[in-house]
Amino acid sequence: MSFNTFGHMFRVTTFGESHGVALGCVVDGCPPRIPLTVEEIQRDLDRRRPGQSRFTTQRQEADQVKILSGVMETDAGQVTTGTPIALMIENTDQRSKDYSEIKDKFRPGHADYTYEAKYGLRDYRGGGRSSARETAARVAAGAVARKIIPDVKVRAALVQMGPHKIDRAAWDWDEIGRNPFFCPDKAKAEFFADYLDDIRKKGSSIGAVIEVVAEGVPAGLGAPIYGKLDSDLASALMSINAVKGVEIGAGFGAAELHGEDNADEMRMGNNGPVFLSNHAGGILGGISTGQAVVARFAVKPTSSILTPRRTIDKSGTDTDIMTKGRHDPCVGIRAVPVGEAMVACVIADHLLRHRGQVGF
Repeated sequence: MSFNTFGHMFRVTTFGESHGVALGCVVDGCPPRIPLTVEEIQRDLDRRRPGQSRFTTQRQEADQVKILSGVMETDAGQVTTGTPIALMIENTDQRSKDYSEIKDKFRPGHADYTYEAKYGLRDYRGGGRSSARETAARVAAGAVARKIIPDVKVRAALVQMGPHKIDRAAWDWDEIGRNPFFCPDKAKAEFFADYLDDIRKKGSSIGAVIEVVAEGVPAGLGAPIYGKLDSDLASALMSINAVKGVEIGAGFGAAELHGEDNADEMRMGNNGPVFLSNHAGGILGGISTGQAVVARFAVKPTSSILTPRRTIDKSGTDTDIMTKGRHDPCVGIRAVPVGEAMVACVIADHLLRHRGQVGF
């Protein structure tokens, strides 16, 4: 299996499976002499870690990261060396037996059939590489990326669950750390608790929309045509497990606007150009404008549910399936730090590309 690497100047290769011994990543292209500690990486991983509330999978993984290479102790503390940074996270709470009854059945909504069709085999134990467990490695890589872009603040929030959207007038970034949904609207977070409890008790699941905002992105990152910042962001976010749609700025909503409404007007301010709106999501012609970069992605409902579903088995026989085990009733919740990580990786990559091309 190839295509386990993303990025150009800042390159990340992930490895490992959901029920394997460990998973992790190798980060190549990180500049030297950047302070980096295991605690900084762990801080991001703890936000994604499973089993922190009744609204996520109860798989109990500590997700303790180990730095295997690429850093060294100096008089100034632990810093990167410029060589590949290898990060490893051990799996400690696998329950492969939960999948033994369905090892020959294709789970609807999962990659079971497509993996079998492509490779002639699949890892039925939680999906192997197709499992959202792989995203822990991305979050670890994202923590390294953040160190390359210290002036850029990348934050994300859950803005919709099922058909229910937040009240944007009530947006409070501090609120996302006070509820288990990473939701910036306190009242809607309280609603989500009862809403998701009902879905969870029925053995079902629901989708969500996540919004990522990167503030402090300098103007000039990206390139026309095939190196667009927004196309790389879309690719990175679409690569996250269960993501089925991505939009930048106004996104699909731009199709409902007139030209005079959609185009972000400008005025000259004391410190340079000032945009009067941000329908473009901080990117024009594939290049950052200096405004906040805004992206949203839609996460489908978790496919592993207790409700019996129709499917076929490996022999082509019609059958039914009911997935047991521990699963997220809304996988979009834990996708919030994953979305942050992917955006951080893309921006770090483009910053290094920009320096390589224009020298600053």
